[in-house]
Amino acid sequence: MLPDWPEGTVAVLSTAGPHAIPVSTATRSGDTTVHLALAHRRDSLARLREQPRCCLTLHAPGVTCTAHGTASVVGEDDRVAFVRLDVEAVQDHNRPAFEIEDGVRWRWTDPEAERADAGVRAALRRLG
Repeated sequence: MLPDWPEGTVAVLSTAGPHAIPVSTATRSGDTTVHLALAHRRDSLARLREQPRCCLTLHAPGVTCTAHGTASVVGEDDRVAFVRLDVEAVQDHNRPAFEIEDGVRWRWTDPEAERADAGVRAALRRLG
């Protein structure tokens, strides 16, 4: 089962290659489902269309895990593809010897990009 994590947590999406990229739109939409958005220009999107097996690694306060599963494109708009990750296994990396206190911190520096991101997140929530 997937843990909960704060909205905007930077995760790492790993696709065939291997190829890993940071994503900030990973949204928990169920015990075994994550939705995220990828720009059409992303090589990772093309990789997922060819080979849907992937994993998503999350590091947030109290959370450090890798979700393994299969991705599918469930919608698109003019900027992004909406991707559903059906999680088959969650590898919990938490250990008693350490604690994740914070994840990667980031912020939008472009107001237009921030507004667009809010629209993407709203669309992802509707998919869940």
